[in-house]
Amino acid sequence: MFAAERRQLILEMVRANGAVSLRELARVVQTSEVTVRRDVRALEAEGLLDRRHGGAVLPGGFTRESGFPQKSHLATAEKTAIADLAAGLVEEGEAIVVGAGTTTQELARRLARVPGLTVVTNSLLVAQALAHANRVEVVMTGGTLRGSNYALVGSGAEQSLQGLRVSKAFLSGSGLTAERGLSTSNMLSASVDRALVQAAAEVVVLADHTKLGTDTMFQTVPTDVITRLVTDEPPAHDDRAATELQALADQGVQIAVAGASGNPGGDQVPARQQQHQQRRDVSLPGPRQSQVPRSGLRSASMLNGEQPTGGERGRVADMRRR
Repeated sequence: MFAAERRQLILEMVRANGAVSLRELARVVQTSEVTVRRDVRALEAEGLLDRRHGGAVLPGGFTRESGFPQKSHLATAEKTAIADLAAGLVEEGEAIVVGAGTTTQELARRLARVPGLTVVTNSLLVAQALAHANRVEVVMTGGTLRGSNYALVGSGAEQSLQGLRVSKAFLSGSGLTAERGLSTSNMLSASVDRALVQAAAEVVVLADHTKLGTDTMFQTVPTDVITRLVTDEPPAHDDRAATELQALADQGVQIAVAGASGNPGGDQVPARQQQHQQRRDVSLPGPRQSQVPRSGLRSASMLNGEQPTGGERGRVADMRRR
C-alpha cells in the first residue's frame, strides 16, 4: 500500500471512530507501528487529526472528548494489566469509591471477587460489572445520566456524596501531568470526580501510558492530592511518558507499574529511566497514608436511605463535621 493510500485509510478510521490506537491502525493497514506513527505525524501536520500517546484522535484538543465505544478500543491490554494490579490494593471489607471510565470498569470486574466490599460509584458500567457479585454491596449516586460514558453527573450526583467517607477513591481521566494532575475534557464529569476525591482518605489514579503528559481542559485531581498512580510501562521510544512518570514520583506520588521488568507489583519508576535521570526514592507523604476508622465507613450505606443505629449516630455526626 502506498503512503497516500495508508494515510487516507488512517484518516477514515479516525473519522469513523473518533480515536484509534496505533496498534489497531498498524493491523488494518498491514504495516509496522513505526510507519503508522510517521503517517500520523504527517496527517497531524496537515491539521487532519491530533496525535495522542499510543493513538490518534479527531482534531479538537482540549475541547473534544471521545465517546465510550472509542475509548474502549484504546490500550486495552494496558488497561487490563493496570486493573489487575489495582485490584490488589483493595482489601476485604473495605468501602471505596470508583469513578467512571473504561479502566475503572476493568477494575470493577476484578473487585467482584473481593468479599465484604462496599463500592460507591456514579458509573452504570461499574455497577453492572458488580451487579451479580456475592457479598459486594453497590451504592449508586444520584444525578443525570451522561450517555457518552454511562455516568451520573450534575448536582444530584455531587449532593449524594456529601457526608460520605471511604478509604480509597479509584479514578481515571483523559490526561495526567505532574504540573496539573488528573484532568478530563468534560466539566460535569470533572465536578463529580472532585466530589469523589473529597470522600476518600486516599486517591488512586488509574492511567495507561497514553495519558501521561496529556493535559485536558478541566482539572479533577491536583498532583499533591494523588496518593498513588497505577500505570503500565511506557514503550522504549516514549520519552515524554517516562519523563512524566519521573516528575510525578519527584512530587511524592507512589508509582505502581504493571508489567515492569522485575516489578510484578512494586512501587517504582521503570528501571530504564534511571539510566538517564537521578531519581529519589518514591515515597508517600505522611498525610496521604491516613486510614479511615471503620466507624466512618457506615455513611456509604446511607446513600441507600439507611439510617444509623443509636450507637452510630454520634459517630456519623462527628464524621460529617469533619
